[in-house]
Amino acid sequence: MDPDSPLVSPKLSFLSSFSLPSLPKTTAQLPAMSAYANATAGAFFSSRAFWGPVTATLDWCEANYQFSRYIAETANTFSNLFTVGLALYGAAQSVSENLPPRYLAGWAGFALVGIGSFTFHATLLFEAQLMDELPMIYVASYCTVILFDTSKGFSLRNSNALSLSIIFVAFNVLFTWSYYLSRDPVYHQVAFAGIMLMTLFRTIYLLRNGEISKRLPPGPRATVTRLFSSGAATFAFGFFVWNLDNIFCSTVTRWKHTIGWPAAFILEGHSWWHLLTAAGTYLMLIGNTCKTLCIKDDHTNYAVTEVAGIPRITRVQKTKSQ
Repeated sequence: MDPDSPLVSPKLSFLSSFSLPSLPKTTAQLPAMSAYANATAGAFFSSRAFWGPVTATLDWCEANYQFSRYIAETANTFSNLFTVGLALYGAAQSVSENLPPRYLAGWAGFALVGIGSFTFHATLLFEAQLMDELPMIYVASYCTVILFDTSKGFSLRNSNALSLSIIFVAFNVLFTWSYYLSRDPVYHQVAFAGIMLMTLFRTIYLLRNGEISKRLPPGPRATVTRLFSSGAATFAFGFFVWNLDNIFCSTVTRWKHTIGWPAAFILEGHSWWHLLTAAGTYLMLIGNTCKTLCIKDDHTNYAVTEVAGIPRITRVQKTKSQ
């Protein structure tokens, strides 16, 4: 493909433009590297795609319909099962440890992100893309809002939870409406990055604020810091791998064909983004769950334990907080 063709757009990446991730191929603007990935894929299944032509505004480096007419991107689809599995494990903790309902809602949202992403990558339809991208905003903003409720107890009457809920709903309704109209992937990416940065700064503030941090003794504070830091680092590394996959797609695609499948699945960078961000999100959620429980309740009632090396929340006293 001619690099001067209007179908080729410059790449945006954290290496070359502000701090935005590099954009994958879109249905309106197909970089040559991604066209190459699909040109070398299985034309038989692609021509008989069960879900029809791609209508999403984003497509990725993994070849479309390479192994099945029912699954557009095999690795990118099934890597989301890891996300759903971690979310279900977190939800099971909330139920078994009798935690306040707000935490179960967070884990349910985390699972919804994985299910939406599974559907998106399986179909590459715009409607499915919204099932992936909108829950990312909803869940990230929900987790951020929880960090601003620092009053004792979990009752809506004695805290700012009600006003925070109104802000949460208003923001997400506005974003959903504006994103549906714009359909601009950069808009979504900037909004998501902004929410994640707000979560980071709010977490740091809560750990350092004199009045609030008094409710977090050195032991729990160190645990929260370790979990959130390792989660954020894992998430950031997934972001880095995602950019590499976008920038060097044509090179990586040649490597895939040289190695052959199934071994080549290990080179699917967007799948690694799913795995790494799922693991990072899980660690950050466990850390912030422990922190908010200690702040709003009593730190002696909760502990972070490990099962098979995976951290989890354990209630020391199994009486539900009100």
